[in-house]
Amino acid sequence: MSKAEGTMDRRTFLGKSASLTAGGAALARSALSYGRIAGANDRISLCHIGNGSRGEDLDWIVSKLTATHNVEMSAVCDLWRLNREKAVATNAKNYGRPPRSFQYFEEVLALKDLDAVIISTPEHSHSTILKMAAEAGKDAYVEKPMGNVLAEAKAAKDAVLQHNRIVQVGTQHRSEPHPKAARDLVQTGVLGEVSKVEVVWNYHGPRWRGRAETKLIREEDTDWRKWLLTKPYRPFDPQVYCEFRLYKEFSSGIPDQWMSHGIDMVHWFLNDSFPRSVMAHGGIFAWPDGRENADTFEALLEYPKGFLVSYSTSFGNDSPSFTRYMGKKATLTNIGGEGSPRYQLTEEKGNHEDNADIDKKRSSRYVLLPGETQLPPMGIDDRSLEHMADWFECMRSRRQPHCTVQDGLAHSVANMMAAESYWSGKRQYWDPASETFSDHQPAS
Repeated sequence: MSKAEGTMDRRTFLGKSASLTAGGAALARSALSYGRIAGANDRISLCHIGNGSRGEDLDWIVSKLTATHNVEMSAVCDLWRLNREKAVATNAKNYGRPPRSFQYFEEVLALKDLDAVIISTPEHSHSTILKMAAEAGKDAYVEKPMGNVLAEAKAAKDAVLQHNRIVQVGTQHRSEPHPKAARDLVQTGVLGEVSKVEVVWNYHGPRWRGRAETKLIREEDTDWRKWLLTKPYRPFDPQVYCEFRLYKEFSSGIPDQWMSHGIDMVHWFLNDSFPRSVMAHGGIFAWPDGRENADTFEALLEYPKGFLVSYSTSFGNDSPSFTRYMGKKATLTNIGGEGSPRYQLTEEKGNHEDNADIDKKRSSRYVLLPGETQLPPMGIDDRSLEHMADWFECMRSRRQPHCTVQDGLAHSVANMMAAESYWSGKRQYWDPASETFSDHQPAS
């Protein structure tokens, strides 16, 4: 997305935000209660599974927390030789020695001296690897969405709970300071009864098409059948391998990548998790480049507490993005797209029955952090340190992290219902008794 005046790049911001995690260092060094980490000075040993572009960001984040949280990326794992080699070189610089290198995640999960894994593989494999990691006794950080096949996502959740693993799902805005302050404000009841939430996030460009890796990947340098994992065999296709978010068998595209963040924030702010029903529509209106998934997408989600959520994304226009929580007493607006730290509260004065001087009956203020005297800069990238730091602290304390597997399942269900509605043209209903969805409304 375009950067507005006063922005800072991701790594500049993340370097500044490292100080925010320092207060958690004492907790991070507390004694551990499991496995090989027996004392406060023992280092958490990690393996990163899936070392692509998002993996590079996560490696950098972990490296910035090494000193405060006593962690090391001691192993890396990727099917593609080029990704493995890059990850080894990067982490050798970060820690002064090269990590062990593996092609197959099963080898990693068999390691006895490994405490946890970071999973940032293509999203069709998130749930399967998470389930196996939990069964192997490993804690995990798993990128969103937690899953895009319902049975696989539920099986992963069950395995994590059964084996008492600490799992952080990568919807990182739950750990960022301005969303946390805004959420705390909502919890006071300042909005009154919320009837509608609007999420509009736009982008101008052929998102996920034309990645440089597509021209570099060769079938002999990877294991295509293993990459497919639970999917039926198809001939090797470098575009599917590197641009998988455009192909419906492996990703829903906009729901999996963007709506997962937006709807997770709604779940968190309003304390309601699984939608009662979802209806979606859209199409390929901007970029007819062979993609299967929509470049223009809208979904309407109804929730049991009695509010409607509209989610909308266009890749053909970058008109201003926003999220708006609309209550009877006030409106909370997040100005900007995903990761924006600017929240504005506008309180209503009266019912406005005559529509006269409505603006005079409203008062607005921004949500600022303690000690903040001006608005935070726009354009701060959403990949902050706090979410990863929270996971490390939870591994030691054994408390639950900011985004649990239950939270991950909830945003995954919303995504899956939206995708199914889009492809089937039918409204989808969630049945909480069976934890399934279909186009038939469940019995009351």
